[in-house]
Amino acid sequence: MPISLFLFLLFVIGCSPRLSPFSQRLIDQNGWSEDDLQQIQFYLSEDIVLKRDYSRGSSEIVSGEIKMVNGRRIEEVTIPRGTPGVLLFQPKYNRMAISFEEGKDARYLMFGPNPKRGKNYVLLASDWKNRRGKVKYNGKTYYTDSNSALATLMVDLKKTGRTTVRKRSAKGRKID
Repeated sequence: MPISLFLFLLFVIGCSPRLSPFSQRLIDQNGWSEDDLQQIQFYLSEDIVLKRDYSRGSSEIVSGEIKMVNGRRIEEVTIPRGTPGVLLFQPKYNRMAISFEEGKDARYLMFGPNPKRGKNYVLLASDWKNRRGKVKYNGKTYYTDSNSALATLMVDLKKTGRTTVRKRSAKGRKID
C-alpha cells in the first residue's frame, strides 16, 4: 500500500503545474505582444488583501466582506495565493492590468517589473507610505499592507512553452 500511495503522489506532483515568476525577460525573449500575453494564464504567488474604509461613503460589496475594526466598517477583498488571472490590457510598456474576477473589467490590479526582484512582475501601488500601498480596484481606492507587495505574477512555463505563435507580415500587393 505505501508504494501505491508514493506512486499516486508522484503522479499528482508530475501533473501539477510548475509555476515560475513572470518577468520582463520572458516577454523580451519570446517577443510576446499584448495579444499573446492575453492568452497566458497568470497566478498569484502570495495572498493580496485589499481594505478600504466603508463607513465614509457608499459601497458596493465586490467579493469581500464587511468587518468592524475599532468601530469602523472596513470592506476587505482577499485574492488568495494561486488565484488564476488574465491580462485585460497594457496601459503602457511594462505595465499589466490583471483581473482575478469574472464580471466587471474594473476589477483588476496593476503589475510591473521590479528591478530589486529580478524584474519579476509584482503588485504596483500608486503610493507606498508607512508600509501601506494605495491601489485602485473596481474604481475605488483600497489599501494593502507590505505583505501584498511581495505578490508576484506566476506562470506555468510548461504550458507557456507549448504555445507557438506563427507570425508573418504582409508585403503589400500591387496592380500588375
